[in-house]
Amino acid sequence: MKALKPVLALLMIAFVSLAFINQQKPTIYLIGDSTTHNNDKETWGWGSIIPNYFDLSKINIENHAMAGRSTRTFIKEGRWNKVDSLLKPGDYVMMVFGHNEGSKPDTTKAGYRGVLKGTTNETVELTWPNGTKETVHTYGWYFRKFIRDTKAKGATPIVLSMIPRNEFRDGKVIRANDDYGKWAQEIALQEGVRFIDMNRITADKYDKWGADSVKKFFPGDHTHTNKIGATVNAESVVDGIKADPANPLNKYLKN
Repeated sequence: MKALKPVLALLMIAFVSLAFINQQKPTIYLIGDSTTHNNDKETWGWGSIIPNYFDLSKINIENHAMAGRSTRTFIKEGRWNKVDSLLKPGDYVMMVFGHNEGSKPDTTKAGYRGVLKGTTNETVELTWPNGTKETVHTYGWYFRKFIRDTKAKGATPIVLSMIPRNEFRDGKVIRANDDYGKWAQEIALQEGVRFIDMNRITADKYDKWGADSVKKFFPGDHTHTNKIGATVNAESVVDGIKADPANPLNKYLKN
């Protein structure tokens, strides 16, 4: 037993040292919906693939995205508060939403996730059956909150546009240039933060490959990708990082 004590002590020191090192490394926090974090069975989110492209001895990646969430419900359910509580100086938050915001915001099941369109400070006041009041904002307002809260912790926000759906018109994939992709970029510009146009980067690939090839990435519907499709989107994020030499995440990518 006495012989084991020095070994146990060394193991304890190693464990504490490893925990300290992990604590000191910056962390990339991912927030979003099922296109970022899915069940990793038939359908995958790109956030489950992206760690493969980073040197995890230098940076941690935590995927806090959750299926079915919009900007509004990610905050309302306390998910953002959890991420915000973990942030430290030097961390990063990669944020991407847009697939679940489209319904009219109200107190019905259908309207639970909906937000107002655009980037203004427009609001609508809701009263739930139990008397609870809720102020619903625009898509841009919620992004602005994520960005400003992140900056307040000394962390770096990076805005992404949503992945394109498997929807083609006249041989070209439909893009988010006129709504959520546009608004995400507008907010990033207004707030002076980096923007990765994953929607455009992936859509360019889809246009090149064609509808017949792209449909192989979507096993059940036009939104959720399989592992290969998720890999395409993860690589689009990496492409977006590399396209901006000043993006600090470049130094954490694998060579």
